[in-house]
Parts: sequence; C-alpha cells; structure tokens
Amino acid sequence: MSAAETVTSTPLAGQGRHLPASGPRRGIATVCLSGTLEDKLSAAAAAGFDGVEIFENDLIASPLSPGQVRERCADLGLSIDLYQPFRDFEAVGPELLAANLRRAAHKFDVMEQLGADTVLVCSSVAPAAVDDDDLAAEQLHTLASLAAERGLRIAYEALAWGRFVNTYDHSWEIVRRADHPALGLCLDSFHVLSRGSDPAGIRNLPGPKLFFLQLADAPRLEMDVLQWSRHHRLFPGQGAFDLPAFVGHVLAAGYDGPLSLEVFNDVFRQADPERAAVDAMRSLLALQERLEASGPVALRERVRVPDLPPAPDLAGHAFTELAVDDVSGPRVARALAALGFTHTGQHRSKPVQLWQQDGARVLLNASPPSGVSPGGAAVCALAVESADPARSARRAETLLAPVLPRTRGADEAILSAVAAPDGTSVFFCRTGEGDATSWLSDFAPTDATRGAGAGLTRTDHVALTQPFDHFDEAALFYRAVLGLEPETITEFAAPFGLIRSRAVADPAHSVRIALSVALLRRGEWAPGVPDPQHVAFATDDAFASARAMRALGAPLLRIPDNYYDDLDARLAPPAELLTAMRRYSVLYDRDEHGEFLHFYTEVLGSRVFFEVVQRVGGYAGYGAANAPVRMAAHRRLRIARAGRGKRTDAKPSPKSEGR
Repeated sequence: MSAAETVTSTPLAGQGRHLPASGPRRGIATVCLSGTLEDKLSAAAAAGFDGVEIFENDLIASPLSPGQVRERCADLGLSIDLYQPFRDFEAVGPELLAANLRRAAHKFDVMEQLGADTVLVCSSVAPAAVDDDDLAAEQLHTLASLAAERGLRIAYEALAWGRFVNTYDHSWEIVRRADHPALGLCLDSFHVLSRGSDPAGIRNLPGPKLFFLQLADAPRLEMDVLQWSRHHRLFPGQGAFDLPAFVGHVLAAGYDGPLSLEVFNDVFRQADPERAAVDAMRSLLALQERLEASGPVALRERVRVPDLPPAPDLAGHAFTELAVDDVSGPRVARALAALGFTHTGQHRSKPVQLWQQDGARVLLNASPPSGVSPGGAAVCALAVESADPARSARRAETLLAPVLPRTRGADEAILSAVAAPDGTSVFFCRTGEGDATSWLSDFAPTDATRGAGAGLTRTDHVALTQPFDHFDEAALFYRAVLGLEPETITEFAAPFGLIRSRAVADPAHSVRIALSVALLRRGEWAPGVPDPQHVAFATDDAFASARAMRALGAPLLRIPDNYYDDLDARLAPPAELLTAMRRYSVLYDRDEHGEFLHFYTEVLGSRVFFEVVQRVGGYAGYGAANAPVRMAAHRRLRIARAGRGKRTDAKPSPKSEGR
C-alpha cells in the first residue's frame, strides 16, 4: 500500500461512462453545472447522463444555434428532455396574455429546433397576476392548445414562492380544471418539501398527468424559501429531505419519465462541471439503491441498478497511512512510540513502516509525497476492513469513484483503492495475522519487541478537513461508496471562524470518518495549519493511557485550567474525576447516551496530530464542543515554539482548522 504513488484517474469530457441501461432514465438540468452550455453538455455526457434539461439562459449565451445544440446533444448521446423555464404566464389581463402567447410562440419555435417536446411553465410571481384559478386554468388551456398543435407539451410547476400557486396540490387543481391532454404537472422535490407539503398525496394523482420530475435535496433551514432554493440546493443524499419516499410516491402514481436533477447553489455554480456531473450521477445511483431497498417489489424492479453490488459489511479501520519525509518521519515515529506503538513491520519493496498497537495500525510512507510540504506529514490513505474487498471495489467503480492504479511487486497482496474527493486514497482489505493473502504479508517483521503499549485498542475515527467546495461531495462519497450513514451536522465557533462538521459511520460504528470545513475564510488572519487531519485511537481507560504515554514522553497537548473551571460549572463532574481530567489534560463531554473522555497530542509535521478517546455507554459523538479549546491550545503552542508573543505567521491559508 503506497498511496503516495497512486494517480487519480478521471474521465475525459465527452468520453462517456458505461452505466447500466435498465431502470429510469437519468437527466440533469444544465443550470446544475458551471461553464458554457458546451462545457455543461460535455460534462453531462461524460458522467453518463441520458438527457438534459436546457436552461434558457445557457442557450441564450451560447454561440450554437438551437439546431446545432440538438446536433451536439445527439453526438454526445443526450436527449433534450425539457426546455425551461417559461415564467409569469397565467392569470393576467388580455393585453399581457397576448404578449405572453407571442412570447410562447417564439419559445415553441426554439423547442422545435432543439427537438424538445416539453416546456416547463412556472407558476407566476408577477405583480400583474391575479388570484383566480379559473382564469389561470383557462389561459393554460389556451397555451396547451397552441403547444399541442405543434406536438409539444406544457409541464406546469408550482414554485414554492409562487404569488398565488405555491403547492403541488394547488397546481394540480388548476391543471385539472384546464383539462387539456397537452397540459400536465412538473413536480420538483424542493418546491414540494420546502413548503412542508405531504408528498403522500402525489400517489393519488393520475400518472399520465405527471409530465416531469425534478429532484433536489437541501438542508433544513429557517429562511426565505427563494434564497433557500437559490443558494442551498444539494444533490440527493447530501441534504435532509426524504427523497426516497418522495420519489416512491411519484413512481407509485405511474410516472415513467426521467429522474432529472435541478440543483444550484453557490458551490456548484463555480465548480468544475465534470466533477460536479460525476457527483450528480453518483447521487442518482445511490438514490435508486435506497429506493430499491425501501420500496415495494414492483418499484424495486423499476429502479434497480443491475451492476451495483450491495455495500459489504465493514469491521473497522484496517490502517491509516501518513505521508512523511525525512524530517517529519522521525518525529511522527517518535510520537507513535511514545503513544505505545511498536514498529512491527517494514514493507518488502517500498519505504513504508508498519506501526501497531493491538488493533490500531499506522503506516508511515516515506515515498516522495505529492502535495505535502517539506517537513510536513499528511493522511494520504485510509483502509477499511471489508467482508468482501473485491465487491467493495466493484461497488466503488460502479459509483464512479476514480480507481487508483498501484505499483505492485511480485507476491504482494492485491489491494484495490479509489480516490475520495479530497484525494485521500481509500483501500478495501481484510487483515489476518498469518494469512498469506492479507496486506500484512507485504511487511517483513522487524526485530522490535512489542511493548506493553498504552492501552490503545483500535482506530476510533479519522478526521479530515475538506476543501470548502468538496464538503457535501465527500459526505455523499463515503455514504454511497462505503455504505456509511451521515450523522447530524454540527457547527461551532472556532478561534479562526465558524466550522461545520459532519461524521459518517457504519451502523455498528466500527468505521467512523469525521469531515469538517470552514464556512468562510476572509482576510489575512489565519490559523497557520492548512487542512488539519488527525487519527483518533480508542482506549478503555483514558487516564491509564494518558499516564502511560506521559511516562513514555508523548507530546501531549496541555489544556488550560479555565476549561476545567467552566466544565465544573456546566456539568459538575465528580471532584475526583475533575481533578484527574485537569491533571492529565483530558477533555470531557456527555449526552443522554453516555460520556466521552479524550485528549490530544501536539501537531506533528505541520498538520497531523493524534487523539485518544474513551467512549462510555452509548456516546456516539466526537466532543465537538471541545474542538475550539483544542484549536486554541495548538495555536498557543505554535506561538510559544516560535518564541513570539503575537501572531507573525507567514501568508494566510485559505483553509482552516477542522474537527
């Protein structure tokens, strides 16, 4: 396992992906992606989408004529499933209606050239519109009649902020009154779920009247719904909406069109369109899998992804690999030894050391690291224990995870790895002492005698700070590829800004990955630790481990007395416990399920540090309330080492302290 040697593999634009052909067609609105219309179409095709919704602004800004766009889509294997949006049409006076019909005629011309047969008509937000359902139905009937003469259809959508029509049941009532075969509904999950509407009623709608389905997830926020929609939509599985239930209702009603994404937010508007399109496709494949798992038998067959194997059970972290150099390597090795680890193995063909303490394993990879600053260290790979590593690898590849090529020596274990969104290599393996097929067989034993250790039993979690643009993508990646479930998002005020944190874990909590990101970074004041990462090890007795590590000279982080004074005031732990925590710089948290004791090392190699945790009872959190205290302590230590009494760090970092 030499993650430093791996190279990320990405698809070429226009190359296309060979995805399972059965099940519903998959589409994406061009508004989901950044760039020009040409960029967006190429990205959608490369990610394997079947069709696109053409956003009017993208077409207007393109030098391609509608006919040329049609040809381009045909060359890429994309259908044009929808043209959108047509705004502010219905429930207006005669003069404005005439102008709107003239406008519609021009758009129908464009649609014929595009080869699109359905146009999205949004419920009006215009000041000139009136609250008159009969008038709205009458005018939509007129529009549908003109569309039908040209073989086109009208999909009417209730905007969540529509002036008078803002719920799906209200839009259906108008479509029902209009009673025209070329007029139906467009259902958008954001517009329905953001209003708090009960989607179960969709099952009672006639399937032939469901012309189009648009999907978007979102976090639960208390804010203006228009701003919520414009800035915070997410791909399925990245937010809080129950999209499997929503789509299940739509399919149960008889909808047989594409599953199409209409997602926009401040990140996607600036992201690499090819990368965003892959993220989007992964979200739809994962959504189909969740639908298959929860729906009735008939639905399961309709949404099944034939080549997607189920996620194998995971049994823990096999190892965490750190990229080091000749400066950081010895320092990290000394810290591991002082934490009770033993250098038990040396890779037979690569400069990789195996350090072990019971079930906790760390690899130090001294291959020329990519992206690691001189004297630095970084988590370059993590490995999970899979019940079926080959199946895990097939699943990852089907879900569009970039497969990483590896240099493998003769008789070395076959290990599959894929790249996570932040570039971390993710290995799937089985660990077996004495098993010739285990990755451990790649390491020759050292002469070191395993010591008594310091009470560490296994890796509890790995914490990785994410680039801002990839936070939601990373959570979806680990959820889809590894079958981990996302936990509740937490936010806290850190010394250097607001931090958002989200962990993903398997049902047994044997594999935990904690992701964090700074919500905003401005100005020149920065923490001086780019993208902090840490590995947390489990112990059954935090105080015994701390005593043993201190005796071994471990570089443990000191916590100020003020923290313990406040802890006494807030939680009133027993005096003896408080004294022990203060003495050994152990932090504390508790909830209704149990307690959490943890302590940290100093930062090693500019960004990496270690944590020791003890979970009591059913506590499943990560002590997020204590993170600002740890960050400040790390900061003070750096200042003290530099011999400065005020900040004189070098240039600002655009990234921030993590969990």
